[in-house]
Parts: sequence; structure tokens; C-alpha cells
Amino acid sequence: MTDTQTDSGTLQAWHPLLQADCLRRRLAKVRTEGNIPGFGHIEAPIIEAFSIAVTVGGVEAVSARIDSKDAPSHTLILGHGAGAGMNHAHMQNICDALNSQGIAVLRFQFPYMELGKNRTDRPEVCTTVITDVVSAALARTSSPLLLGGHSFGGRMASHALAEQYLDVVRGLVLFSFPLHMPGKPAIKRAAHLPAINQPMLFLSGSRDKMAEEEQLCEALAFVKGATVHRLFTADHGFKILKRTRTDSEDVYTESARLIREWLERERL
Repeated sequence: MTDTQTDSGTLQAWHPLLQADCLRRRLAKVRTEGNIPGFGHIEAPIIEAFSIAVTVGGVEAVSARIDSKDAPSHTLILGHGAGAGMNHAHMQNICDALNSQGIAVLRFQFPYMELGKNRTDRPEVCTTVITDVVSAALARTSSPLLLGGHSFGGRMASHALAEQYLDVVRGLVLFSFPLHMPGKPAIKRAAHLPAINQPMLFLSGSRDKMAEEEQLCEALAFVKGATVHRLFTADHGFKILKRTRTDSEDVYTESARLIREWLERERL
């Protein structure tokens, strides 16, 4: 555990909720005045940090936060990857890009990450937690709900939709779905996908070693409602080849735009 400088000038132990609280206080002035010296007028995000009660995983509650701008069109519940929590830079980049498209993002920690453990929770624990998070989201937002996640978080979200009765969720958004282990092409991790009734959007890098194009196409060939977009030169963590990628958009902006277009096309 590290320390961080607070607004009062004292050092306190770092914690995701403390970090969000400090940021929320700093942004309060920005939202009131609408200006930051040297940057002029900005539209500051609205950040709400809270905890969600859960009944599994060895914890009573998990940390969560909502990032949005005023009156979002949708709220995406976003699960983190296996090795990094909800505040990882990759998760923040996804969140910022979606906020720019008018989509709020609700992030949360799985119990193992809340406890600082390296080993992921069992799938049944994760799907139960996701169900609890969906219930909490319904109490906090009136915008249509989407479910998804990066890598492990997306895989668990897909299992939750396949196994749980979550008809309140309009669609599934999967960033870097981990179809197989690197260098071991297989499609068995997609066996549950046909049981999902909601439209699905897969955003997968063209260099993602955990979702080779041939296997991904094979796995989704008979999955109703699945849309796939390959992000040019992006790897599993959305790192790109700057000299090769010629797109004017960065990969996060591209992903957010594709999600917005998908929502409109599917009329979600």
C-alpha cells in the first residue's frame, strides 16, 4: 500500500475510494467554474464512487465507480481483466472514450482483486457478483444497461448473460475476449455464447494472441447477434504499432465510435 498527497496536504494510505473522493473534490470546483487555468472551459466528468454489497467471494462488498457526463444515453457495466483492477490505465482510457460518446461506465472490482489476491475467483463467484452489480446499477441509473468487460471481465460477463436471467441488459460489449491461451488456438471458451439472446459486440485487436482471427470467426460463425471488429495493429491490451497503424483515430476513440454506431444500428 502506498501513500498519496491529499487536498489537505497530509499523507494518507492509498485506496481506490480515497482516490476517487479526492478527485471528486478537485472536480467539484471545475464543474462549478467550468475552467482549469491554462486549459479554459472543459466539460468535466461526473464521478461517483461507492460500494456494492455481495454475498460471495469472501467480502461483504466490492468497490465500484460510475464515470459519466450529464444525461448519458446508456450505462456500460465494465468488468476488469484478470491481472489489473478497475482503476488500471486501460480501463480509464476505455471509460474516457465512452464518456465522450455519451455513454456512462460503471466499473467494479471482483472479490479477489478487492482482497489483493493474484488468483481469480471461480466463475460462479464472478457471475453472482455481476448479477449483484446489475441490480445496483438499476438502482443508480435510469439509462439502458449494457454489460461487458476487458478480457477476463468480458468472459465472465458473457457467462453471466448466458447463465443468469438478466433481461434488463440490452447488449454485451467485449473488449479483447480471451478465446484461448496465447499460442494454443481453440474455441471451447465460446461454447456458451449461443445461449445469449442479446446482441454482442466483439472488439479485438488484429495482433491479439488470445483471439486469433481464424478461431474467432469459427467460434462466432453460428452465434446469433454477434458483431466483430478487428482493431488494426492492436494487441490484447490495445497497444498498437505506431509506425504501421495509419488510422487517424486512436484505438480507444475508434472503439467508442464503433460502440456508438453499433448501438444505433441495433437500436439499443
